[in-house]
Amino acid sequence: MPPRFDVHVQRQCFPGLLRRHGDDVAVFFDGPAGSQLPRRVVEAMCHYALYENANHGGPFVTSQRTDAMVASARAAFADFFTAGDAEEVVFGANMTTLTFHVARALARTWRRGDRIVVTDSDHDANIAPWRRAAQDAGCELARIRVRPDSTLDLDDAARTIDGRTRLVAVGAASNLSGTVHPVAQVAALAQARGALTYVDAVHLAPHARLDVRRLGADFVVCSAYKFFGPHLGVLWGRRELLAGLDPDKVLPAADHGAERWQTGTANFEAIAGAAAAIDYLVQLGGGGDRRPALDRAFAAIGGHESAACEHLLRGLEALPGVRIVGLGVDRLPERCPTVSFVTAASSPQQLAAALAERQVFCWPGNSYAVALSTALGLEPHGALRLGLLHYNTAAEIDRVLALLRVLLR
Repeated sequence: MPPRFDVHVQRQCFPGLLRRHGDDVAVFFDGPAGSQLPRRVVEAMCHYALYENANHGGPFVTSQRTDAMVASARAAFADFFTAGDAEEVVFGANMTTLTFHVARALARTWRRGDRIVVTDSDHDANIAPWRRAAQDAGCELARIRVRPDSTLDLDDAARTIDGRTRLVAVGAASNLSGTVHPVAQVAALAQARGALTYVDAVHLAPHARLDVRRLGADFVVCSAYKFFGPHLGVLWGRRELLAGLDPDKVLPAADHGAERWQTGTANFEAIAGAAAAIDYLVQLGGGGDRRPALDRAFAAIGGHESAACEHLLRGLEALPGVRIVGLGVDRLPERCPTVSFVTAASSPQQLAAALAERQVFCWPGNSYAVALSTALGLEPHGALRLGLLHYNTAAEIDRVLALLRVLLR
């Protein structure tokens, strides 16, 4: 059983949530663009930078401690991904940079006429690298369509993933609609055709327990700054694939394990902070062995966020003229607590600006999910996105709904 979840106890771990302007405490509904940081994450980064700062691979103590910290962080992320091997974990600047890096390496194995498949529901960071790599290799780029309710069209996926397909890139969840995608089904289609699957788990990672084996993926990538860490990208890949591909790297760089994918000196202070973010989640899960604690943490997070998302959806549905982008309350298990909506009364940009003046932070636009925004007829303005995380409260939701009632009159 997950430990009893007390949102107010967890909020005390995040100094940024205390931000106020006059009498108004800020409401952070901008989680999909980046979460707030627990104090322990910042302290871990500062401790490393102040007392253990060094490049890796040296014979002296600070370099040795840097090597040990990176190895420990890789082991922590192997548990975070529910993976089997710390050498399957690669750190990078961000998800986008890592994806371009992997795409260039994979493209060297493709041949003219091969097919690369992306989806119309993905963030462009899981589309543009594959489009460029396919173009350079002379491959065809195909897309899996979305239905009007924002879900992936699995019938179209079955038609699109054919015998020429070499890779399928799919998001675990949409950062615009909040829809959770049936990744395991898509990966099974890909595997049946002999294709690899690359999963963008950036948006799902703060909300649900990742299990790369259950997903059936060959690569899974996420960003620590979306789940309470610093700006850092983290990639899991099957060890035989990481070992067999030819990544871009300088000649003296290591040619074994995860290090062969390191394009230059790593952001060690960010790695220290990302490991501390996992420590925070372990603490939320009651401590003890890391994998069971992470299981408990995400069970607790899921319960709280599901109730918060239902509260927000019901409140928005009661507002006149509001159209929610994606799935409603009746399909709550199929979505994250990321809720976008549009209204004829005001543009997303106008609403976001008005809310910002009242210390409510949220994002308008397409959230880089250009293909989805286009497919759902939201361009050129996109939608207003309210993104909840486990530190958001029912009182904050009520405050935002009350403001929207006034602004939409």
